[in-house]
Amino acid sequence: MRRTTTALLAAATLVVAAGIAITVWLIVRPSYDDHVKACEKALTKSATKTDRPDACEPLSQDDYDTLLMGWALDGVLDDMPKKDRDLLDYHDDGSINGSLD
Repeated sequence: MRRTTTALLAAATLVVAAGIAITVWLIVRPSYDDHVKACEKALTKSATKTDRPDACEPLSQDDYDTLLMGWALDGVLDDMPKKDRDLLDYHDDGSINGSLD
C-alpha cells in the first residue's frame, strides 16, 4: 500500500505542476491584439500585401490587408493639405444642408 500511495502522490503532484505551467503559459503568451499592435509598429513603406514584416505573420490575411490599407491611407491623409481633407460639401453650421442632392 505504501508504493501505491507514493505513486498517487507523485502523479497528483505532476498533474498540479502541469496545470500551473499551462496556466502561466496562457497568461503570458501574447494575445491577438498584441500581435496587431506589433504589426502596426512594424509597417513601413516596404511592406506589401505579399511581403509582410515578421511581426505581422500571426495575423490573418484580411486583418493584415486592413492594417496595411489603413496605414497607407494615414500617410496619404497626413500629406494632404487640411482644406482638401473634407469630403463633404457642408455649410459652416456643420450640417449637410442638401449638399448630397
